[in-house]
Amino acid sequence: MARAMFDYTKAVLSKVSFDVNLFCKELKKALTRLLPYEVEELKLWVDSLIKQNPQLNQCLIYLNP
Repeated sequence: MARAMFDYTKAVLSKVSFDVNLFCKELKKALTRLLPYEVEELKLWVDSLIKQNPQLNQCLIYLNP
């Protein structure tokens, strides 16, 4: 079940990646709902997404404590 939440989170973030503010909002929400090891995996996935969409770079502040 937890994997389903992780996959759902990635799908949502992919769909809102056109809007920086919405992406940051969904990213913050995801960080509160995912398990710690899923957050680490999400960080790697977001890094690869940011390489494709450099405008999302400002959302990295939520991933680095």
